[in-house]
Amino acid sequence: MTKTKVAHVISVSGGKDSAVTLAIAISRCPAGSVFPIFCDTGNEHPIVYQYLDYLEERFSVKIVRLSNDFAARIAAKRKFIANDQRKGRHPKTGKKLRWTNKRKRIALEHLHPTGRQFLDLCIWKSRFPSRHAQFCTEHLKKNLAVAFQMEKIDQGYHVISWQGVRRDESHNRRNAKKIERISDRLYAFRPIVAWTAAQVFQYHAEHHIDVNPLYKMGMSRVGCMPCINCNKKELREISERFPEVIDRVAGWENIVSMASKRGGATFMYGKSDEKNPNKIFDVFNIRARVEWARSGKNYKQYELFPSGDTCSSSYGLCE
Repeated sequence: MTKTKVAHVISVSGGKDSAVTLAIAISRCPAGSVFPIFCDTGNEHPIVYQYLDYLEERFSVKIVRLSNDFAARIAAKRKFIANDQRKGRHPKTGKKLRWTNKRKRIALEHLHPTGRQFLDLCIWKSRFPSRHAQFCTEHLKKNLAVAFQMEKIDQGYHVISWQGVRRDESHNRRNAKKIERISDRLYAFRPIVAWTAAQVFQYHAEHHIDVNPLYKMGMSRVGCMPCINCNKKELREISERFPEVIDRVAGWENIVSMASKRGGATFMYGKSDEKNPNKIFDVFNIRARVEWARSGKNYKQYELFPSGDTCSSSYGLCE
């Protein structure tokens, strides 16, 4: 009788939950059956890559780095824009369908892959993701992980997808199951689904696993820097500790704006009744959002002591 081959695929993000999930998997699974993967968004802080190196050394494993390539899709969009001769207006938005010749010229100058996955995705989409259109997760993480798992299934494995998901992380995850059958040979397993963040950090301490240093620098999450959904406190911490990150995002906003039909695109979304893309950009561009993050509750006056010598960890990890 042929023995069933099982591949334990561990999604590693560089965060606290996935590090504990990796540790649990290695402690429970047979040697050689664990396949940790990291989906590189191209919008990660260098400390995340250093932490992945630490995890590889700490657990004597190789974390497979996965990334997406948008060069072909950007090339297809260039061709579409160059040939666009549509007339009329969109039936729902009322916007003109056809790219103007001026916008064509500008967009075609900037529609080129850069090798940074997140930026190339936004160039292709002609916009940045938002809370209501979070296509970054699908294209930069989910699709890559699924493709890796399908490849293992094609090689004859039964795949168990280990996920560091906790129910108390968000409202959307409140009903997450510990074990879920996805298909005949694919299962999802979430070993810490009922844990709290405190229990996760306790596991780190008890098993002598270092936490990602970014958690001690005011970051509540470590995947993507910055995340399009980062809060006010976190954005302020990023701007004060890593101003080069803000400079990078400002450059990305310029590139994506030039590659878009509207001629304006901001990294962080904000509600506005304004229709002029230039005026929207003035209010919601990354540097304007940083100024907002530094402001007090009335959004006009800066807080007197925005950082100081107190612990800036969202989880109280400072010594």
